[in-house]
Amino acid sequence: MVLAMQIRLMCNVALFALMMSPAADNGVSPKPMMGDASTLTTEQASGGLKEALSRGVTTAVSETGRPGGFENNPLIKITMPEKLRTVEKGLRAIGMGAKVDEFEHSMNAAAEEAAPAAKSIFMDALKSMSFADAKQIVMGGNTAGTDYFKRTTSTQVSEAFKPIIEREMAKTGVTEKFNAMMGSAPQMPFGKTPSVDINGYVLEKSVDGMFTMMGQEEAKIRTNPSAQVTPLLKSVFGKF
Repeated sequence: MVLAMQIRLMCNVALFALMMSPAADNGVSPKPMMGDASTLTTEQASGGLKEALSRGVTTAVSETGRPGGFENNPLIKITMPEKLRTVEKGLRAIGMGAKVDEFEHSMNAAAEEAAPAAKSIFMDALKSMSFADAKQIVMGGNTAGTDYFKRTTSTQVSEAFKPIIEREMAKTGVTEKFNAMMGSAPQMPFGKTPSVDINGYVLEKSVDGMFTMMGQEEAKIRTNPSAQVTPLLKSVFGKF
């Protein structure tokens, strides 16, 4: 990362020197330097970024919005809440591991049902992204576009996911499973079992998981030449 920043700085300094050369004074534009993202036009930066993020959105939604999309991915699988890990150990110790697994499955299934609702929100955000925002994001870190989505769409994604999460959790009886499971849990020493808003927990983890997968796809396109599958992607991200 430090080396990449040094190379980018050197390229920008060289570009400035060319702009200050006599040729520039005579109205002759310096030739673009290969490998310098600062030579991109706003249209190129915007087009390349939007294509990359569009691909990232499509892949992330496709991978998460299917059976097992959350549950089978260790990176985003929704497990028992952190504050209940001690309770989980107790339940598994008394032979209730299957109940814990069933509960975790129901949480992940709800997230998988909600995932497709994010796609239209992200696509709308892409359409409204300015050229200036796009170029700044292209010049940013490997997940700069995903970070932009987090800042601008997190509330909308949460609002879109919430009714789906609640519907799916009601359909599969997640809350009832949770209450029954917790009722069978061994008593916690030195106090009572912590309370958890399961719907809110699953909602938060669902949104986080979506952004995690988007960030992975964005980073892949930025850093892996084999993922730069179109001329525009190569022209924009192949410069780094």
